[in-house]
Amino acid sequence: MLKKPKDFLQSLPTNEFVYLCLNNLENRIIVNKTELEETFDSFSDYNVLIIGDVMVDAYVWGKVDRISPEAPVPIVSCVNRESRLGGAANVALNIKSMGANPILCSVIGNDEKGEEFLNLLNDIQEEQSGIIVSNHRRTTVKTRFISDNQHIIRVDEEDTHELADEIEAEFIHHIKNLIDKHEIHAVIFEDYDKGVITKKLIDKITKFANDNNIPILVDPKKRHYSDYKNVALFKPNFKEFVEGSNLNLEKGNIEGLFSEAKKFQNKMNINKLLITLSELGVFISNEDTFEHIPAVVREIADVSGAGDTVISVATLCLTAGLNAKEIAAISNLAGGIVCEIPVVVPIKKEQLLKESIKLFAKV
Repeated sequence: MLKKPKDFLQSLPTNEFVYLCLNNLENRIIVNKTELEETFDSFSDYNVLIIGDVMVDAYVWGKVDRISPEAPVPIVSCVNRESRLGGAANVALNIKSMGANPILCSVIGNDEKGEEFLNLLNDIQEEQSGIIVSNHRRTTVKTRFISDNQHIIRVDEEDTHELADEIEAEFIHHIKNLIDKHEIHAVIFEDYDKGVITKKLIDKITKFANDNNIPILVDPKKRHYSDYKNVALFKPNFKEFVEGSNLNLEKGNIEGLFSEAKKFQNKMNINKLLITLSELGVFISNEDTFEHIPAVVREIADVSGAGDTVISVATLCLTAGLNAKEIAAISNLAGGIVCEIPVVVPIKKEQLLKESIKLFAKV
């Protein structure tokens, strides 16, 4: 006998990490297998412009077998090091991994880590035409220390001040030129709150994209939360939504969430509001209707980068014309899949299609 979602959640061991993805028969979306395969095939036709803060994700793997005599902290014996593309660059990796063509736009520092970032782009044969190098900021680096698949500590090196006026103007002009040069099917604002995205940039590029009938999707942070107006899809997590909207709302109050979502969408002229609810699944609102998609247990190794995957897959699903429930379910599934790996990795198109067919397609 199937348990109700609430009973199921309460029955979980308290020490079990969970990420929820759709597998509840009452809420299951049903799609045609052939049409789903054709939708995934169509992703290769799309050019997606990604604007946001990029970074180098550095990893140090090691062993912890003793505590430091100098302070009550673990000693990590380094075994291996690796650097990967992070931030908005991880969104570009997800877009590329799904078969579409990403065009990444950002500003990095004229420094050693900036050079490393460009080398990482070159390694995956990703074009660098959207990247501007500045002498007035550092390239962001996040270094994670991992032992036995456990994330021990993270060290951040970064500047978070906003772009100087001259660089901001150059960056806006550069983005507009790229939109004119390429046939762009969607624009993503991937905001990590490091200063690359400014209010003026949001206003100018949003108007330019809307004038050219290009849908805009947003993964926001707090600083510019209320500046993203007139967009196709807005994707905060629950914490970002309640803090950004100054709400006192329980995460499980879905009806209350819908009421506040409608107000926010009307105020901001947002077509779709996609809110990730971690252990409670995802919520998506079209203003007039909403869907709350529950989920089942996935074993979690690392939640880093899951939001990048969700916005990437949601963008391609929206561009392909899927409805709100399909967008939410498939992108939520994608976010759950990448959480099973203890580093930031892009979603694999073949795996997502296979699991989507298994969960969502007609038998």
